Amino acid sequence: MKAIKDRLMFNTIMGLAWPTMLEHLMHTGVSYIDTAMVGSLGTAATAAVGSTTTINWLLNGTISAIGVGFLSFIARSCGAGDKKAASRASMQAVISVLVAGSFFTILTLSLSGIIPVWMQVDESIRPLAARYFFIIYLPMLPRTASIIFGTVLRAAGDTKTPMKVGIIVNLINVALNFLLIYPTRIIEIAGNSYTMFGAGLGVTGAAIASAVAFLWGGIHITAVLWRHPMVSPKGQKFSLDIQILRPCVKVSFPNMLQMFGTSLGYVAFAAMINSLGEISTAAHTIANTVESAFYIPAYGMQTAAATLSGNAYGAKDKNRMNRLARMFIPIEIALMAVSGSVLFLLAPRLVMIFSKSADVILLGTTVLRMVAVSEPFYGFSIIVEGMMIGMGNTKKPFLFSVLGMWGVRIIGTFICTSLLSLGLVSAWACMIAHNLLLFCLYLMCFIKARKNLLEMGK
Repeated sequence: MKAIKDRLMFNTIMGLAWPTMLEHLMHTGVSYIDTAMVGSLGTAATAAVGSTTTINWLLNGTISAIGVGFLSFIARSCGAGDKKAASRASMQAVISVLVAGSFFTILTLSLSGIIPVWMQVDESIRPLAARYFFIIYLPMLPRTASIIFGTVLRAAGDTKTPMKVGIIVNLINVALNFLLIYPTRIIEIAGNSYTMFGAGLGVTGAAIASAVAFLWGGIHITAVLWRHPMVSPKGQKFSLDIQILRPCVKVSFPNMLQMFGTSLGYVAFAAMINSLGEISTAAHTIANTVESAFYIPAYGMQTAAATLSGNAYGAKDKNRMNRLARMFIPIEIALMAVSGSVLFLLAPRLVMIFSKSADVILLGTTVLRMVAVSEPFYGFSIIVEGMMIGMGNTKKPFLFSVLGMWGVRIIGTFICTSLLSLGLVSAWACMIAHNLLLFCLYLMCFIKARKNLLEMGK
């Protein structure tokens, strides 16, 4: 009987996790293609695009935090069988998208010329970086819809729809990149020559491609949510519902502080790296792009952990929560051990996809092999954090993340790069130390609650 239950739970976990993994895989694949296409224009183009990447993490992280509040509430409502509450929460998510999307549109566009200066981008590429930043944030409202509405659908157990929308968004992005980045040229297919139209817009073309793809994705996922049988906001009153918003904000606010504090730390981290010069900036940008593919198992499983833990917490099912932990953690550690090993072995070849510079390849390979060793430890942290978020406990993850980011990574990187002049390798060593601290903190939290994992929601 126990074996049957475990098999059913495993099938449920993988059924929720694989669409999210595939979605992340497609997104990462497009990031690879984007970086390679832009990289073919030269190191300066790569640095211009990558120099503001951490600002993107900051904004996406803040918006995702809003979605986390709805994820926790809707997952628990579905676990308790309260479909009406889930639908009411969905309408509050619509209002949140309109408010947050409008605010961030105004903020990003007004600061587009200043951001490259804050990020200590080389003066020669600041105009290009500013133009790229402005264009990709024009569709900030549909980008906000994609993030928050995607989270709402996943909370209801629908991970396939965000995956499908994400795949199409990425395909649109790649197709438009191909047409907009390069000039009109002759291509050969099966020994035949063809004239391929190209706008020849370079980095600007890459930005336009991304903006158009984001616009389509936001519109489409909004239409899907409106028709969804479980969490459609249709028929709900378009007004603030304090009974829904209060518990959502209670969860999302610490997570927002966590995302903001962590992402702001990424901005400070990147600014210190940008000050090391074009080679370090390019190597860091490429290494981040390569590394992101190897976090796919971790974040795919985290989504499943958050949803299923929220369901179990809403049903007050202690046994189900314990079974979830017994299955999630070994699977996650095994997946991350495999991905870390592959990253270590293939690091040089992966970096070569994006750059022909021997200095960039050597530096990028070194930092990737360093971080590959820490992958299983980071995977454990991500799973435990996901379970806590699903149960509505975002305070401890906030404290852990801020402590690790600012107490270890930022201070350590400042000392290493600014005071000791140790370069990019030392900065990534501080990042790994940050990840290992998170592992220790989440491990202590897990051990303390191992007899009754529902306590992690408190």
